[in-house]
Amino acid sequence: MATPNYSYEKRQKELAKKRKKEDKLKQKSQRKSTDSEPGSDESAEMPTETDSQLTPIDAAPKP
Repeated sequence: MATPNYSYEKRQKELAKKRKKEDKLKQKSQRKSTDSEPGSDESAEMPTETDSQLTPIDAAPKP
């Protein structure tokens, strides 16, 4: 009777895990690149603060 080759099974599991991780990173980078495109709806909805809206601490009146 043949003995099981545990090192082969372990290597296959490691390769599958690595492949899955790479696919996940690729999908994440694709989502990130599509989200950061100019003219997307999400970026248009978010208000941005300008320098005129911000008041510096030094300009605050002192008692």
